[in-house]
Amino acid sequence: MLDVLLTNARVVDGTGAPWFRGAVGVRDGEIATVERVPDPTDAPDAALAADDVDAETVVDVDDAVVAPGFVDTHSHSDLQLFDDPTLAPKARQGITTEIVGQDGFSMAPMRRDGGAEEWQDQLSGLAGRVDREWTWGGVGDYLDAVEGDGVAPNVGTLVGQGTVRFNVMGMRDDEPTESELEEMADLVTEAMDDGAFGLSTALVITPCSYASTEEITHLAERLEPYGRPFVAHIRSERADIWSALDEFVDVGADANVPVHLSHFKLGGPPQHGKADRALALVEAARDRGVDFSADQYPYAASNTLLSYVLPPWVHADGPEQAVAYLEDADARQRILRDVEENRIDGWDNPGWYSGWENVVVASVESDANDHLEGLTVQALADEWDTEPILAVCDLLAEEDLAVSCVNHFIDEDDVRDILAHERVNVITDGLFGGNPHPRVYGAFAKVLGTYVRDEDLVSVEEAVRMMTSLPARSMGLDSKGVLRPGMDADVTVFDPAVVGSPATYENPTQYADGVPHVLVNGEFVVRDGETTGATPGDALRA
Repeated sequence: MLDVLLTNARVVDGTGAPWFRGAVGVRDGEIATVERVPDPTDAPDAALAADDVDAETVVDVDDAVVAPGFVDTHSHSDLQLFDDPTLAPKARQGITTEIVGQDGFSMAPMRRDGGAEEWQDQLSGLAGRVDREWTWGGVGDYLDAVEGDGVAPNVGTLVGQGTVRFNVMGMRDDEPTESELEEMADLVTEAMDDGAFGLSTALVITPCSYASTEEITHLAERLEPYGRPFVAHIRSERADIWSALDEFVDVGADANVPVHLSHFKLGGPPQHGKADRALALVEAARDRGVDFSADQYPYAASNTLLSYVLPPWVHADGPEQAVAYLEDADARQRILRDVEENRIDGWDNPGWYSGWENVVVASVESDANDHLEGLTVQALADEWDTEPILAVCDLLAEEDLAVSCVNHFIDEDDVRDILAHERVNVITDGLFGGNPHPRVYGAFAKVLGTYVRDEDLVSVEEAVRMMTSLPARSMGLDSKGVLRPGMDADVTVFDPAVVGSPATYENPTQYADGVPHVLVNGEFVVRDGETTGATPGDALRA
């Protein structure tokens, strides 16, 4: 007897093969049957045969697409899942598996005395805060906590290069000693043994950005026995993107590990229109023997912590001292000159590069400043009658760094060119809280509605492959991403005529349309367009 039978479906199996009419059966958390069934208008007796299968729950999906559950390889739900284990914004767009620990910032390991509180302070603009005790030390402990509390989607984690550096060196801006480097590398190995899916970094954000290529490569070498990927927000997505891509590929080649490029984009007008050149580098890397894959959110704006617009030296002595710098007159003038004169070599200087009219306050922690969410930094500076970077200093100081931002600096044509590439999968990469980026609620649905149905940029079969089997392969999720008997019963049902995202930058907290049913491990987390409250997700271990 089946637990669930989805009938009258257009089955898109995740491989990229053409859809077919059929039915999908689930039993004991696995795909049990995937049957081809004729169009009921042509052969009603044959079509009804699927409905006659003994199943506890039979759902006629009325010619909707039944696909594997979507895999989000770049999620920032690390702490949010403790506050809201249903992760409804994600589930409602069909996401059944999330990979957290992104951009060098995993929540584990945490071996440093007093480190958990300081790490939360450092990352509050990115990951928010959670009202629970950090009961974990290693990656395995973190995954135990996730599983113990319960969560709707499956969750796996990378180990962050910034996290292991913080454990050993704090926020210091200097080269590690030989013993410190080995201690960091041992933490990477420990995380791999605990089931981390790879090593992540963000070489534009401190403390990750303090690391040399040699340091990064040494840590990445610990992945080689496990065959797991090095996942990176590269050192520049703007002026120095070409050398940054070269560094990234060199790490993969020298460490002999797969590489996965986070949120593939070209930032700022000087690089706009050069997607073909960047994509050619992907193919050149693969010709060189480097297993190169990438992911992308389908929007022309980024989303990160506002403190990343500060010069790197501000963060070198930890979050408490960073706030002190923001309040010190001499330090503020140094910050102002560093930004306005663009005088730090090798730093992307986001505000100067993008223009303050394009950087938007997305979320703050305090109620006192929540009316500022949605304002550009330029508008904030005008309201406070000060320079934009000084307005940033004031806001970050008031909020103890807990501010996120949206930065509009990407060209829509480049988004389309990258999205259409066969080695790039779809992600959300969105931060929760306040006035978030619309991709938190709508990235996957937007691809299916805007770029598949409305613009015919890619086929529905190819889009589903980019959301399922491709990311599953990149992250080593061998039992996910394809509708096939014996695979995990993570399933998304969507109506191709309706699916889409109403979320906008002005009104981002709107759930996706046209995704009536989502199952995780054979259990409905979305039924008839509503979250069920079920938390059947597993804490995944590589």
